[in-house]
Amino acid sequence: MLLKWCARRRHWLAAIYYSNQNNKPSNYKYNKYNDRQHKNRKSFVPITASLTRLMFGCTLYVTVANAQSMATEQSGLHHEPIQALPFPQEQNPDKLLLGEKLFKEQRLADNNKMSCASCHDLGVNGADSRIYARGQSADAGVNTPTVFNSRFNHRLFWDGRAKTLEEQIDFVIADEREFATSWPVVVAKLKQDEDYQARFNKVYPDGITAANIRDAIASFERSLVTVNSRFDRYLRGDAEAINAKEKQGYQLFKNYGCIACHQGRNVGGNLFQKLGVFKAFFYNGKALKKVDLGRFNVTGQEEDKHVFRVPSLRLVALTPPYFHDGSAKTLRDAIKVMAEYQLGRTIPEADIQLIIAFLKTLAGEYQGRALAGSYEEALNSER
Repeated sequence: MLLKWCARRRHWLAAIYYSNQNNKPSNYKYNKYNDRQHKNRKSFVPITASLTRLMFGCTLYVTVANAQSMATEQSGLHHEPIQALPFPQEQNPDKLLLGEKLFKEQRLADNNKMSCASCHDLGVNGADSRIYARGQSADAGVNTPTVFNSRFNHRLFWDGRAKTLEEQIDFVIADEREFATSWPVVVAKLKQDEDYQARFNKVYPDGITAANIRDAIASFERSLVTVNSRFDRYLRGDAEAINAKEKQGYQLFKNYGCIACHQGRNVGGNLFQKLGVFKAFFYNGKALKKVDLGRFNVTGQEEDKHVFRVPSLRLVALTPPYFHDGSAKTLRDAIKVMAEYQLGRTIPEADIQLIIAFLKTLAGEYQGRALAGSYEEALNSER
């Protein structure tokens, strides 16, 4: 019973713990939405509970040990709320090559001028440098999330309308703002290509089909994991992988309560949250767009207005601008906004810079090379 109680209230417990390391009162409010969506998920917070009284409604006191004391740096920090990304498992190399080719294939779009790579640049940061993702005839209206590490997201798109990478591809194919086509048209195009015929027949007994196109692209996307970041090496036991300021920034990241939403292997991407917990983010004189309604566009439920999938922070230092509307140009801007609207507090400039230093340790490598952001000027402004 106690374990169930803690699991159902993990967001509340996380905020109490990580917002009170300096003995300041927490302003975090328990979020029923995330409890309802994740009632069967295991608690992500590494806590040690000491019960002093629990009888017929008596007060439950929970004390939590400092996270850094729960595992030594020498043996690896296996109990941290953030965990290292696993190295991707080997896949059929022919399928991956086919998936990569399809990822860059412009004939998937109605106008034969767009591909997945048009918005997700794998040579830079898996995203683009635009406020809004581009569409065939107009902007798509939302900022482009990175495709790297997307396999670890529990839902896809800002509103979480796709449950799998395969389902996400279906939406892109049909969306008038993106590829604006249909699977019969796409399949017919590829069947005219002898190279595609040979490649598909080598991997799939039934050749070119919509299901096989989806499977090949999704398989390739699952291989896009940015492993071996400095922070992951630190988690695995390399105490020198990050410096003292970066370690201090990580502790502040936990202390202020950022960790309540941004945790796990992907440092986010595994729950939904309302944008504007302590203060209304919208209705501040800015014209409201349909995309600003977030998950409400999927469920139609009033409680889902302005609820979005929490983004991963794995490549956050490389992927400005930020938020679904690209309204924050730099990490500094984004942290200040999150502190005000999500945490109900102000974070001093010195602490912001330390948190930024920590966030820069999260980006790893792809195919043996370090990733770089497309907003060099924005990144330089953070240093």
